Amino acid sequence: MTIDTVAAVRRFNRFYTNLIGVLRAGLLNSPYSLAEARVLYELGAAPAPAPALDVADLRQSLDMDAGYLSRILGRFEGDGLVVRERSDADARKQRIRLTDAGRAAQIELARRSDAQAAVLLANATEADQRRLVGAMNAIESVLGERAPARPAVVLREPGPGDLGWVVQRHGALYAAEYGWNDEFEAMVARIVADYLQSRDPRWDRAWIAEVDGEPVGSIFCVRASEGAAKLRLLLVEPKARGMGVGGRLVDECIRFARRAGYQEMVLFTHDVLAEARRLYQRAGFVLDREERRPAYGQDHLVHQDWRLKFLNPAQ
Repeated sequence: MTIDTVAAVRRFNRFYTNLIGVLRAGLLNSPYSLAEARVLYELGAAPAPAPALDVADLRQSLDMDAGYLSRILGRFEGDGLVVRERSDADARKQRIRLTDAGRAAQIELARRSDAQAAVLLANATEADQRRLVGAMNAIESVLGERAPARPAVVLREPGPGDLGWVVQRHGALYAAEYGWNDEFEAMVARIVADYLQSRDPRWDRAWIAEVDGEPVGSIFCVRASEGAAKLRLLLVEPKARGMGVGGRLVDECIRFARRAGYQEMVLFTHDVLAEARRLYQRAGFVLDREERRPAYGQDHLVHQDWRLKFLNPAQ
């Protein structure tokens, strides 16, 4: 840890607390402080059908001083926002739950908080919003005590710069993992250029897989012939492998091809791409033919054609 790192964390803390106004007397122009609003939130989030929480559990989850929490709950009780009761399971324990008035206050705070977040994001582009969420997830992952939840995989159409990323990452990854030369990157560039120049939305489609606001994969569906679609440029970044990204991409590509009315889907790959071949086999593709010949700087590369017949197209 460096002094600069510590200073950057403190600077961000000051920036964000000012941005969302937690230093004001009342959070979100309400009569409640940040701590009080958080207590209301936790009580409102208590799972049904038992919307009451043990006071000790509430204090532990918030890491709050017992006396401070007691004063907050005392104020809420005086205002008719909460009711305290003894636990049926253990009379030594005290439970707390929101009244109708307390739930209304909690709902109003949630509404104001949502509105504030919407205002903060109003001028951010969709790409910037994805970057922001990804950065927030990274903060939780690095500083949180619990393991982060499994990242959500988002499939979307390519945006500005994405197709250039597809070419660059294919070139870099296949060079690093298989030793392929720039002939392969040139071929990928031609495929992408052909897609851009001749794409017909009825028959052609591309997807970018995204995790935490960053692209981690790609796949293309292009027209090979009148009745056949071609799956191309499947890629999954090493850091995203094991998350189901490849399977999601292949399934989405097949789904589009079936709905477009194709009778079959074909693809071209190589025997060294073992994980990709497993994905294709799980999806129902069958090896059509293969041959060994030099390519991409490799003397003995096995080229394979795979085929998937659609028994019931457009479903």
